[in-house]
Amino acid sequence: MSDFKVTKTIEQINKKIADGEAVVVTAEEIIDIAQKKGVVEAAKSIDVVTTGTFAPMCSSGAFINIGQSKPLVRTTKTWFNNVAAYSGVAAVDCYLGATQICEDDPLNKRHPGEFNYGGGHVIQDFVAGKQVHIKAESYGTDCYPNRQIEKLVTLKDLPNAMLCNPRNAYQNYNCAVNRADKIKYTYMGTLKPDMGNANYCSAGELSPLLNDPYLKTIGVGTRIFLGGAQGYVTWTGTQHKKDVERGLNGVPLVPSGTLSVIGDLKEMSSEWLVGQSIRGYGVSLSIGFGIPIPILNEEILKYTAVSDDQIFTQIVDYGYDYPEAVSKSYGQVSYSELKSGSIMLKGKKIPTVPLSSMVKARKIADILKKSILSGEFFIGQPQHTFY
Repeated sequence: MSDFKVTKTIEQINKKIADGEAVVVTAEEIIDIAQKKGVVEAAKSIDVVTTGTFAPMCSSGAFINIGQSKPLVRTTKTWFNNVAAYSGVAAVDCYLGATQICEDDPLNKRHPGEFNYGGGHVIQDFVAGKQVHIKAESYGTDCYPNRQIEKLVTLKDLPNAMLCNPRNAYQNYNCAVNRADKIKYTYMGTLKPDMGNANYCSAGELSPLLNDPYLKTIGVGTRIFLGGAQGYVTWTGTQHKKDVERGLNGVPLVPSGTLSVIGDLKEMSSEWLVGQSIRGYGVSLSIGFGIPIPILNEEILKYTAVSDDQIFTQIVDYGYDYPEAVSKSYGQVSYSELKSGSIMLKGKKIPTVPLSSMVKARKIADILKKSILSGEFFIGQPQHTFY
C-alpha cells in the first residue's frame, strides 16, 4: 500500500498526453508552482516536468556503417576527414569517438598539443549535411578481398549511423579553480593563475539528473531528447556512482550519476551536436540533452522543484591538487552563486565561467514541453531502473 497521497503511472500520463490533457511544465517553472501550491497539490495537477542541458560531454561518439564496396571489404582502419575511428567491429562498421583528434590538424603543427578538429567536429559536419572524406583500409581476406575504400559521403549516404554515448549528463560536477601561479589548460577550460576564474559545467535546477537525484523514473528505455531527436537510455554511464554524499532533497554534492544513451544520428541536428576545441586539452562534443520527468507522486514532484540555491558542488583546485587529490574540496558553492557571475573564496571575489549554456538548456526544456503537449513525445517506460 503506497504512503503517497498522489499516485500515477506512466501509462496514465501517456494516456493524458495522447488525449491532449497532460499538464507539462519546465524544471524552472515547477519551482514557483510547488512553492505556491505545495508539493501534494502540485503533484496532483502536474503530469510531466521537462529538463535540459547543453554542455561538452567527452565520452560520446557514433557507430557508423560506411557502406560496402565491390569487391567486399572488412575494414581494419578507418578515417573521417583524417580523424581515426576504431574499426575492430567487423565488416564496414566503426566507432568514431568525439575526442579523437585529426592526424594532420594544422593548429597542432603550430602549437603541439592543441587541436582545432576532431571526432566531435566530424559528427557535427555529418549532421550539418556536409560532405566528409572517408578512407578505410584492410589487409584483405578470401571473403573480403578489397584492401581500401576512399570516398566523399554525406550522412544521407551512410547505411547506418547511431550516436552512442557511454557517459552523458553527469549528475553535478566540480567547480574548478587554479591556485597555482601558472595558467592551467584543462577539460574544464582555461584556468587563470591565483584563482583568476572559477569554471563550472551544469544547468543546475534545469539539469536532468538533478531533478531525479535517485533516478527513480529514469532507466533502460527512458525516452530522452538527444542531439535534437528522440533517443533512449541504455544503461548507467561509465563512472556512474550512486553511493555518494548528498545534500538537501537527495541532491549529490559531488560528481555522481551518469547515463549511457543512444539515438539515430540521421535524425539529429547540428544545433544540438557541436564540436568543441578546448585549448590545451583537445576536442570534445557539446550535446543537447533533456529528460522529461513523469510526476508519479509528490516525492518525485519535490525532487523536480529543487532550485539553484539548494544545489551545491565542491570547489576543486586543478592547479595543485588535480588529479592526485580529486576529493579535496576548498568549500561548497551553490549554483545560484555560480550563476550570479562571481563567488567568494578565501576572501577573494572570483569571476565564474559556465561551460554549459543556460539559454540552450531552457530551449531544450521548452522543446520537450511543446513536443509532449502536441502528442509528439511520450514518456518511455523504464525496463530496469538504477536506484
